[in-house]
Amino acid sequence: MKILLTAINAKYIHSNLAIYSLKKYAEKYKEQIQLAEYTINNRVDSILQDIYKQKPDVIALSCYIWNIDMIKELLPELKKVLPDTKIWLGGPEVSYETEGLLKAQPWIDGVMIGEGEETFLELAEHYIEGKLLLEDIAGIAYPSDTREIIVTPKRKPLVLSDIPFPYDDLKEFQNKIIYYETSRGCPYFCSYCLSSIERGVRLRDMDLVKKELQTFLDYKIPQVKFIDRTFNCNHKHAMEIWHYIKEHDNGITNFHFEISADLFIQEELELLNSMRVGLVQLEIGVQSTNPVTIKAINRKMDFKELSKAVRRIEEGKNIHQHLDLIVGLPFEDYKSFQKSFNDVYDLKPEQLQMGFLKVLKGSQMHVERKEHRILYKNTAPYEVLSTKWISYEDVLELKKVEDMVEVYYNSNQFTYTMKYLLHFYETPFQMYKSLGDYYEIKGFNELSHSRNARYEILLQYVMEQKPKCAEILKEVLVYDLYLRENVKSRPFYAKDYEEDKEKYRKFYMKEEENRRHLKGYEEYNGRQMARMTHLEHFTMNIIKTVENGVKTGEEQYILFDYHHRNPLNYEAKTQLFSRDMELISH
Repeated sequence: MKILLTAINAKYIHSNLAIYSLKKYAEKYKEQIQLAEYTINNRVDSILQDIYKQKPDVIALSCYIWNIDMIKELLPELKKVLPDTKIWLGGPEVSYETEGLLKAQPWIDGVMIGEGEETFLELAEHYIEGKLLLEDIAGIAYPSDTREIIVTPKRKPLVLSDIPFPYDDLKEFQNKIIYYETSRGCPYFCSYCLSSIERGVRLRDMDLVKKELQTFLDYKIPQVKFIDRTFNCNHKHAMEIWHYIKEHDNGITNFHFEISADLFIQEELELLNSMRVGLVQLEIGVQSTNPVTIKAINRKMDFKELSKAVRRIEEGKNIHQHLDLIVGLPFEDYKSFQKSFNDVYDLKPEQLQMGFLKVLKGSQMHVERKEHRILYKNTAPYEVLSTKWISYEDVLELKKVEDMVEVYYNSNQFTYTMKYLLHFYETPFQMYKSLGDYYEIKGFNELSHSRNARYEILLQYVMEQKPKCAEILKEVLVYDLYLRENVKSRPFYAKDYEEDKEKYRKFYMKEEENRRHLKGYEEYNGRQMARMTHLEHFTMNIIKTVENGVKTGEEQYILFDYHHRNPLNYEAKTQLFSRDMELISH
């Protein structure tokens, strides 16, 4: 007997916690259970071939909004080539409206509903030992011999500490993101979220958590993402974990938490600000700053308190903050969303994610969809098309803004350029909307562009739309460009390099003799240092010019050191020199 637990992940660097947890919980059958992970970038035919070659007796697939369409395409073909293989599905995408799914997909032998560890163990016992009848397994649905859909009683939630640590060999995850949970459930009841269905929060025993965290630290896993909903809802639990990862920091591992910033208290903020740069990153769901919208979605959020906390964390310059907004929520029209966008942009997060409402089966929003006149796509991820308050035309306009925010803000490649440009627009939203309109008019939104092309398009846009600031913008673009990469091909908009070439040569020869500024380059000669770093002449103080919106300060030379980078945004370390190549500041 061979059971194949299968996942189709969104990206190669992702792993699927569910199938690892199910296998570990059913460890007594570990010889009969194998794992298979693919990505949505694999062809369905390739996945079909690989599964066929493994010849499983039972296949169980983990279903989410990002992979359900692929799975539905795969299943009928799988049944053709492996007619005797039992096909079971599990996961949030199939745990609701299960009877309709089983009637529409006759090749499915059953569905595991909700929390799956104990259910899967009993299902494995049913197939491997043949002692347990399907009708005696709680938390499943399956068709009878007469095609009547049988739904067994709901399973009671597990004690979270009874679930074993899911990862056996962490060596295979050293180039992947690991997902980890120390709680299940959420104290809030947000109408768009499936986590609101389970009342209350179950916590994992802290001694277990610390032991498991140390395992991640010992293996120097690059990133551990906590999938706990509202991680900081329990102050004591959050503080113990944050203290532990600070005290046992290996200098490499990054921990990602989804939190509610308005819940922060002084003690938590002080601890977070004391951590190594890059040890922690925070994802903060703002969703909207419209109080009527927040109330309508059953969310508790004090934007004033949230803003204070985000700004306080930002002052520490040590934590990446990712803030989320959702388009299509009740009472949020086009004008209201603009305000939400501008409010959140003003907080200067490292990333601003514009999501579009997903009307998930099982959520309260799905129940209320007719009341709010929500139209959404029939296929996953069931994204909003229009609501009572926002038209499809508005949604399309906001899609353009989303694209520009992803390219010119979230990429962290145009940081100073966009700060400078903002001086010439009334609001951040207006700036990104104008840029999105330009892409559409020029047909650029239909094409794939290199990073260098994005710089050139932005300059072209400014020369046409804001020509008075174009000359300054060229220098700011050059600064942004070299801040991230020592590009081999010098951009056409950069000033002539030849006039300073001799000055640069002398600087590196002097540096080779004295080793005054370039720490970490002791093994290299002047020519090697010149290739591994970059010196650039600017006719102004770039940082002050960006802050003021007008040309400010005297000319300066900037040394970009690519061996030393900011862990939060990967920017090269910079050193400022005067016209006579005297060090101004680090």
